[in-house]
Amino acid sequence: MDWIGLIIQLVLGAVGGNVGGAVVKNSSLGSTGNSIVGAIGGIVLGQILSSLTGGAVPPADPAAAAAATGGIGAIIQNVVGGGVGGAVLQVIAGLIKNSMSKA
Repeated sequence: MDWIGLIIQLVLGAVGGNVGGAVVKNSSLGSTGNSIVGAIGGIVLGQILSSLTGGAVPPADPAAAAAATGGIGAIIQNVVGGGVGGAVLQVIAGLIKNSMSKA
């Protein structure tokens, strides 16, 4: 397990959740709610991207494994997965909450 990648996904997910709540005002869950839902979304999408790009299963060759687990590409993948996942899940959860409270 890549702890650094997980931490990046968690933090950027929380940031993405707050950005999502600020951009789509009627989906905001409050600062704490946006952060929690965003962090969950960041981890989920980050892990999905990691498994789709082959990051979940290390290659058998040690040199290829070292290249696959580090580098700027892995960091960018974690940043994008965390931030986008956090924002998307926060907006979806906020809109669902608001639609349920109106009914």
